[in-house]
Amino acid sequence: MNTLYEDLGLTHAINASGKMTALGGSRLDDRVIAAMGEAARGHVVMDDLLVAAGREIARATGTEDACPTTGAAAGIAIAVAALIAGTDPARIERLPDAGGAPDEVVLQKGHAVHFGASVCQMIAVGGGRPVEVGAVNKARPEHFTAAITDRTAALLYVQSHHAVQKGQVPLETVVAIGRERGIPVIVDAAAEEDLRRWPATGADLVVYSGGKAIGGPTSGLICGPAELIAACRAQYGGIGRPMKVGKETVLGLVQAVRDYGTAAGAVGPEQQHARMTRLAERVDGLPGLSARVVRDEAGRLIHRAELTVDPKEAGRNATELAAELAQGQPPVFLRDHHAATGRLAVDPRPLTPHEEEQIVARLTGILGGARVTAGPRGHGERTETGPAPAPDQQVSGRPAAGTTPEGAVDADSTTMPVAPLERRLVVTEAAGLHARPAAAFAQAAGRSTAAVTVRRAGTDGGFAADTREVSARSVLSLMSLNIRSGEEIVLTARGEGAAEALAELAAIAAPESS
Repeated sequence: MNTLYEDLGLTHAINASGKMTALGGSRLDDRVIAAMGEAARGHVVMDDLLVAAGREIARATGTEDACPTTGAAAGIAIAVAALIAGTDPARIERLPDAGGAPDEVVLQKGHAVHFGASVCQMIAVGGGRPVEVGAVNKARPEHFTAAITDRTAALLYVQSHHAVQKGQVPLETVVAIGRERGIPVIVDAAAEEDLRRWPATGADLVVYSGGKAIGGPTSGLICGPAELIAACRAQYGGIGRPMKVGKETVLGLVQAVRDYGTAAGAVGPEQQHARMTRLAERVDGLPGLSARVVRDEAGRLIHRAELTVDPKEAGRNATELAAELAQGQPPVFLRDHHAATGRLAVDPRPLTPHEEEQIVARLTGILGGARVTAGPRGHGERTETGPAPAPDQQVSGRPAAGTTPEGAVDADSTTMPVAPLERRLVVTEAAGLHARPAAAFAQAAGRSTAAVTVRRAGTDGGFAADTREVSARSVLSLMSLNIRSGEEIVLTARGEGAAEALAELAAIAAPESS
């Protein structure tokens, strides 16, 4: 019997990236699912539910009150709106126009991150005007104090692996400045694990994601003093209306908070370390791959297997390996935050033991038994260094490394080329790679068995351009590059049908030159 995902033409994905919004957040515990089902079977006065749920959540955060939201991004917008408009209906309904009210939100430049959307845009949605201070790699308390004026509504501190923390002003100093100047402090602690630590810093409002560490449905919460939380709830009559949270999500969040850290599927730090140690030992030494266990760079108690890719030995760089895994069946998504430096990671929190086995098998099938002679951009030709992988190591109908499509070693024992095909072209599609063109591009890439990536053709020394290499199958990744008409891009394809895929994609991106 097909699942609803399959009925919609979708496939199950193996999420080794973490609790990522783009992959649906958390794998929900049965008790959370049951709570959401209970909510779905009846009606309730939503204003009463928000108050009751906030009271329950506040017990976990150690604050006076809390407000459920659709996510941490909505939490930032609502928190900003609450500090600008309070509970005044006229001011609430006028937002995002703050009128004459103070509306500036001061944050360090290293905290003006893009987490899938811009944190500065969330400030603006709430009616605020972001004021960035300091430099990306250095900020001082004086930068804050100099920026505070009678137009300042709040100070924002972003506690995130996305944000720069080295060289930035620590939270305790930001809180002290806020206290001295009478300016409230908002902390974005979206993916943080400790629900009491950040409110205990003295911050006025703290925003968490409910779908990350907490393990709830896609949701979020704001916690803090009762007076400010009442103002947060009031924003559901204004800019919060398009962000209104449903009863199913609220009860799912409450159950997840109640069960936090004790849910049946929770993976503690010691178990994470043990599982990732076993995985790392199994893949360490595959051609072009070394593996070790590392702790989360933001200081959270998360242990991951870090995979370092040698392009000369592996025949592909880290970005290309990640794309190849993501384009298989089922797609495997590794954590690729540091792919540009040759490092990928496996996050154990969303994974089942069976999925970990599938990851090992896929990596072995792609890399096992192959060695590469260096070629352009670190690519080259694959030569045999050992027996070909067994047939059960082949995935998605693709031949295992070192074999022909029929599964046998070349009869003449000559080396088999694995260097990818590349095509450089200037985008002539009027809309660039946005919206409909991006969707058509991703659909075409998805029809091909070749692994295709896209990057902007960077200029020497041009650090401002976004030259990330992304999967051609991902609409969101394509749109995140913001490639416009007239820009030059590089298409890279590997595997069966590579040439045909490049031709079809070129016709979409540059219809006049294909």
